[in-house]
Amino acid sequence: MSAARPALVFDFGGPVLLTPFELTGRTEQRLGLPDGSLPWRGPFDPDSDAEWRDVQRGALGERDYWARRGAEFGAVVGRPAGTRELIAAMYAETEDILVRASATALMRDARDAGLPVGILTNDLGAFHSQEWVDALRVLDLVDAIVDGSHVGILKPDSQIYYMIADQLQVEPADVVFLDDQPVNLAGATAVGMTAVYVDVTEPDEAFDRARTLLGLPAAAGVR
Repeated sequence: MSAARPALVFDFGGPVLLTPFELTGRTEQRLGLPDGSLPWRGPFDPDSDAEWRDVQRGALGERDYWARRGAEFGAVVGRPAGTRELIAAMYAETEDILVRASATALMRDARDAGLPVGILTNDLGAFHSQEWVDALRVLDLVDAIVDGSHVGILKPDSQIYYMIADQLQVEPADVVFLDDQPVNLAGATAVGMTAVYVDVTEPDEAFDRARTLLGLPAAAGVR
């Protein structure tokens, strides 16, 4: 990173928003489904999920992965379904459950320090309704959002990283970028951003590293 003012940029689903894998049990209970009806474990048990391993190595797109899970969800509930129907069912929770408190705290502390905060996501609009997105209070902490669903370019295409840097009025070299997908982090590194891998099984480790890179104080009382 240069000596210029740094910026904090998050991928949204995973680093900020809980993954669907963390919501399967709650969804089964809410829908009255037997335990294990939604068996996908992704990063929480990659050995049991070959298709998730394909996503991690870039051989299968996340949209394709969730389209397959959506079809399986339809079979479980006995009606046609796809990604949108699955995601709507899983994210029918309050924001305090769905959004990582430590991610919100990092955003707030960055803003309080005068640092720009952005979201760079591939699928927010593709997976969620606009009404649901508009209701998210956490997005009030964000200065700019670039969503591949709307711009027609997806990570790891270099153009989308330049878009968020331009909107935040910083150079890519001054961006600390957090994502849970290695292929997207490689794209960020290729344009000069400082990439931080978010292991969604232990996300606070990444948030602590981002705080150090941004010169922010350690987190207090959010875990």
